[in-house]
Amino acid sequence: MIIGVPREIKQNENRVALTPSIALELTQQGHEVIIEKTAGLSSGFSDNDYEDVNCRIVETPKEIFDNVELVIKVKEPQPVEIAMCPKGLTMFTYFHFAASEELTISFLETGATAIAYETIMTNDGSLPLLIPMSEVAGRMSVQEGAKFLEKVKGGRGILLGGVPGVEPAKVTILGGGIVGTNAALIAAGLGANVFILDINLNRLRHLEEIMPKNVRTVYSNQYNIREHLAQTDLLIGAVLIPGAVAPKLVTRDMLKLMRPGSVIVDVAVDQGGCIETCKPTTHEDPIYEVDDIIHYCVANMPGAVPFTSTTALTNATNPYIQKLANDGILNALRNDDSLVHGLNMINGYVTHKAVADAFDLKYTHPEITLKN
Repeated sequence: MIIGVPREIKQNENRVALTPSIALELTQQGHEVIIEKTAGLSSGFSDNDYEDVNCRIVETPKEIFDNVELVIKVKEPQPVEIAMCPKGLTMFTYFHFAASEELTISFLETGATAIAYETIMTNDGSLPLLIPMSEVAGRMSVQEGAKFLEKVKGGRGILLGGVPGVEPAKVTILGGGIVGTNAALIAAGLGANVFILDINLNRLRHLEEIMPKNVRTVYSNQYNIREHLAQTDLLIGAVLIPGAVAPKLVTRDMLKLMRPGSVIVDVAVDQGGCIETCKPTTHEDPIYEVDDIIHYCVANMPGAVPFTSTTALTNATNPYIQKLANDGILNALRNDDSLVHGLNMINGYVTHKAVADAFDLKYTHPEITLKN
């Protein structure tokens, strides 16, 4: 199979979809790997690194889209990339379709196949290609939130861990999944008072057992969220419904419960955000204020630490790339239930129900599209 890796063009996206070590596995198996010039540079991998493992370097993304069967990316395709997608091409990346009707419709019209990292699901219900980036984003959410709590950044001037004789900050985390767990560990490690809210009692019991003593669990409902907002210095949105738009747990009206200079970090922004006032921002311009509350809503947080993120992501995507390359796209989809969960579109059909429901599109069960 001919596999292509274009350079990421989303603003401040520094990751790359394939490391030289993973590319070597593919070329040793007889596959051809084409890499756009400088695609790996921001993650610490030079063109020479790829050439040393028998990849072919090309000057433009068009040379990739015109000649490959499988395109591997990190972030959703941008309009100029969608315009290059021929029918019959398969793209494997984070799509987050439910967050953007424009992206959904435009990619659907190409007739290309979309396999989304974020909806690949194993038999136990875990999301193996979201986990590594959720780990990164969860840890970064505290790092970034602590920074913007500083007075010079517009925050309340609160040190997350406090000092002897001075109370530490209160960190409230909405969601006890991978993002929330990693955020809680970092915030607790810095000495903050941490509260995790979730609707899954079994998850809360598990977190209660494994977390440090300065982390407490609370059942998530509107009453409890409102009660905690008044004392919260850093609010982290960490809610995920695979493939679907995140529920809005904090409304615009609820912001008045928070103290001026408090900080919101909405990690769920890729799926529309779980804070009503959330809108995507960039690493270049990461924050804005609503009702004196700082909002940090960068849609590709792991892009700020590309070496760590790229390595963690490609370790997770590698087994699936191997299956797609070695078995062929259709056979891999037919033989792997995890990949079928990742199939969002094929031949102009929407094959993920949450995406179809988000925009009132017709849903087609993936098995129907894979019969022939």
